[in-house]
Amino acid sequence: MSVEDAAADGTRALRVLVTGASGFVGRRVVAALAKTPGAEVIATDLRVPAVRDRLESVDYRRLDICEPGIGALFAELRVDVVVHLAAIVTPGPHMTREMQRRVDVDGTRAVLDACLEAGVERFVYTSSGAAYGYHADASPLLEEDDPLRGNDVFAYACHKREVEELLAEYREDHPELAQVIFRVSTVLGPEVDNQITAMFERPVVMGLKGSETPFCFVAAEDVAACIVEGALGGEPGVYNLTGDGVMTLREIAARMGRRYVALPEAVVRGALRALTKFGLSPYGPEQTLFLKYRPVLSNERLKRVFGYRPRQNTRQAFERYRASRALEQEHG
Repeated sequence: MSVEDAAADGTRALRVLVTGASGFVGRRVVAALAKTPGAEVIATDLRVPAVRDRLESVDYRRLDICEPGIGALFAELRVDVVVHLAAIVTPGPHMTREMQRRVDVDGTRAVLDACLEAGVERFVYTSSGAAYGYHADASPLLEEDDPLRGNDVFAYACHKREVEELLAEYREDHPELAQVIFRVSTVLGPEVDNQITAMFERPVVMGLKGSETPFCFVAAEDVAACIVEGALGGEPGVYNLTGDGVMTLREIAARMGRRYVALPEAVVRGALRALTKFGLSPYGPEQTLFLKYRPVLSNERLKRVFGYRPRQNTRQAFERYRASRALEQEHG
């Protein structure tokens, strides 16, 4: 059912349930859906916002996707569409690999089974360009039909690959549940604060000799807009979601006003190995793969088939993020 179908039916609104609704992207998706005529929003997360932070028209509920019984809840709420954003992006220092997988992979399976149990018609999922992995022989511009080889050594990339393999099985076995999957590149926005932006903001930005380390960025607003369109009736399918163009790590450092230093890969790997051994860094020598073989995504299918053209390209998304950081420092 699309929002147009719900409106034509005349009996009730399209009911959209969002997991991970308290996250950076989730809050934007919920706010956009709440403004959509003919849509009712159920925002779920482990953390429910304080009353003062809630939108009046949104039904906020605490939900652990790993707990049993969510299918009955979906049925009780008469959910038409599930937007699944719940995932571990930046694990805490005490979160094990097993705990991450329980949420990322097992939790997604539980949500999919709940959708089938409750007769949900559409499932929207945010995957990642990391699902392609970091490989020397990867295409310089990755398209949706390129193989998914998320490296086992990176929990996030590995889990996104595993989830996409799971989604492919469900598409084959359960075509009645339409899927819209977005493989998102690095998301930037005024409030983004994660391990990638931390790399840009260090006094010295470290790169690898012989590697440009390209980044493709997408504005948080574009991510939210695509997810909303996917929930309300956009063409099912798998889409890379990124702004046009790339920026190298050297360019990023220059725009941030930081010094850029490119070191030999062997030196970086050795330093990371030593730091990890003594508990001084959460990143091991495998981090050089992240810098050396970054996936660059083509968004042609997004524009041609899904019909969405990102409003901000890579450089525009980056400059908006950079300006917000400069403003924070000015007033900090």
